[in-house]
Amino acid sequence: MEYDILMFLYNNPQYNTAADIVKVRKSTKSHVSTSLKMLEDKGFIKKRISEENKKRIEITLMDNAQEMINDGLNVQNKFIESILSGLSEEEMAVCRSVFAKMCSNAENCLKDLINTKKKGE
Repeated sequence: MEYDILMFLYNNPQYNTAADIVKVRKSTKSHVSTSLKMLEDKGFIKKRISEENKKRIEITLMDNAQEMINDGLNVQNKFIESILSGLSEEEMAVCRSVFAKMCSNAENCLKDLINTKKKGE
C-alpha cells in the first residue's frame, strides 16, 4: 500500500492530500493514514499545512524517495511494454479508447451506487 501511494503521489502531483488519495484511489481512510505515517517515518514524504487553507495538510515527496520511485517507474514501463508487445499503433489506440470508456463506466457506476446509498439513508 505504501508503494502504491508513493507512486500515486509521483504520478498525480495535483492530488496531494490524504483526502485526495482516499477519493481518487477509492481507498479506506485508515489504510491511507497508516501508509502515509509509515512513509513519513521512513522520510519518503513530508506533511505540511497549506498556506492558503490551514485545515489542509499537503503531502510532499522527499528526495530520498526518488530511488524507490525510479524503480517503480521501471517496473511500470516494463509491464506496459510487455502487455502492449506486438500491438500496432491502431490496436493500441483502440485499447486506450476502450479502457477510457471502461473507466468512465466504472466511475459512473460508483457515483450511482453512492447516490443510491445516500437516498436510502
